[in-house]
Amino acid sequence: MQTHDRPTSSLSSAAFLPARTATVSRETKETSVTVTLNVDGQGSCSASTGIPFLDHMLHQIASHGLFDLDVQATGDLEIDDHHTNEDVGITLGMALHEALRDRKGIVRFGHFLAPLDEALVQVSLDFSGRPHLSYGLEIPTQRVGTYDTQLVREFFVAVVNHSLMTLHIRQLDGINSHHIIEATFKAFARSMRMATEIDPRRAHAIPSSKGVLQT
Repeated sequence: MQTHDRPTSSLSSAAFLPARTATVSRETKETSVTVTLNVDGQGSCSASTGIPFLDHMLHQIASHGLFDLDVQATGDLEIDDHHTNEDVGITLGMALHEALRDRKGIVRFGHFLAPLDEALVQVSLDFSGRPHLSYGLEIPTQRVGTYDTQLVREFFVAVVNHSLMTLHIRQLDGINSHHIIEATFKAFARSMRMATEIDPRRAHAIPSSKGVLQT
């Protein structure tokens, strides 16, 4: 009887790849941020940014993306949350970029449709090396608790520009601001989880017909 070799499992393929971790620190006159990221984590998170709602959303990224994430930030919160929120996004994007390196072996594309009660948000992304954000949220209130909901877009702009990711966010339904934002972060996390998984069929190849991603 003729037999055929089975494809190498994702676990055995991934075992020969370098650890996908990064620690990035960024300091300005406005903020000090350190992010430690393990792409192949278990979903553990420590977040202390001085912005409780942002900490809550960072926990969603770690938990639903299965990333180990530590974010420590101090900033000029006496002015407002803008600088700290943006700089956390910048530093997280830098950590993603460093941890994924040349992006060899990754699935590259990810998408997810996340419901949260009446809210429904779709996220699609590509670790393409080309930063682009299409942002389609319509958040009905100015604030969730003390958090300015305009800062959601600023966070994703910062992540996209520094991870060199293409990101599309679409709100399909929703009337509660908290639900809309949280569904977005959950969909984003699951999309990143999908995109950063190792493809067992090309675990040692760059996922591009060009043989290179613009990283």
